[in-house]
Amino acid sequence: MLQPLVLQRDQGLVQIVDAALAEAQQRSGSWLACRRGCYQCCIGPFPITALDAVRLRAGFAELAVRDPLRASRVRERAQASVARFLSAFPEDPIAHLLEIEDAGDEELCPALDPQSGACDLYTARPITCRTFGPAVRLPSTPDEHIVGVCELCYVGASDEQIAACRVEVDTRLESEILRDLEKSLGSCGDTLVAFALAEAS
Repeated sequence: MLQPLVLQRDQGLVQIVDAALAEAQQRSGSWLACRRGCYQCCIGPFPITALDAVRLRAGFAELAVRDPLRASRVRERAQASVARFLSAFPEDPIAHLLEIEDAGDEELCPALDPQSGACDLYTARPITCRTFGPAVRLPSTPDEHIVGVCELCYVGASDEQIAACRVEVDTRLESEILRDLEKSLGSCGDTLVAFALAEAS
């Protein structure tokens, strides 16, 4: 019963984040390099929350019904990724991958279709994926600090021009849902996309 409630609240969070990012995209215009086929930010491990993992698994379950072949390829990529991570770091691979600089840097996100350069779980992607690229500020960061500006974006733009494109992404609802998840499930720290999807298989 927990998952449907979490997903319902998560839909509200996704709407908030996506609306802010739509505004950032409108303000940024041609300075944004983010588009299908550009997947530099999909290479190398990055932390995702327990809520991101719930959303990804739900998206994977929907994909498995809608397009079993694509889902099977995502599953295979996730399992192969986890196998490589476990081989390199048999003890606590997630912690090692997140703590050691350059660890797993060449590893493609298993949700990424390497042929098309598109995310097979785009509508279920983590919040980090949604906010990376455009000029955004999260509530926990100082006013002058811009978070997540991709090096491929805003080429030739001045600091003032980038700041004019910036939007605040309100993720307080995410923190609330995560607190509730932790109360319900116990400890639910960060994980990686590969592990979240391998567990959904």
